[in-house]
Amino acid sequence: MINGRGKPDGIAQSIRVEIYNQTYNIRSDGDNEYIMRLAEYVDRKMREISSGTLTVDSLKVAILAALHIADEYHQLKNQQEQSDAQLATRSAECAEMLDRVLKHRDFAPQELETEQ
Repeated sequence: MINGRGKPDGIAQSIRVEIYNQTYNIRSDGDNEYIMRLAEYVDRKMREISSGTLTVDSLKVAILAALHIADEYHQLKNQQEQSDAQLATRSAECAEMLDRVLKHRDFAPQELETEQ
């Protein structure tokens, strides 16, 4: 069962999709439009793969498309992890700078209230 953005009532529905000239009935409690977009994406990837290879075996095309999609996923995941690490470093630097500024600044509570 696919569960990408589930419906509040949690009732599984069946949706018919076509991927690479094959029709599939998919039961999901997710958003039907989301399921359709996923199916269209997989179909598009399979067609891209098949146009670049000589194989007509749909299983081989599906495996190659799955590998391509997995590669995209892992590249994006690595980019996200790098961005998270950079953000954590920058946050730590900002917090450190703020601590230094606050330690070196002698201000009275009245000044703080008037600045806000």
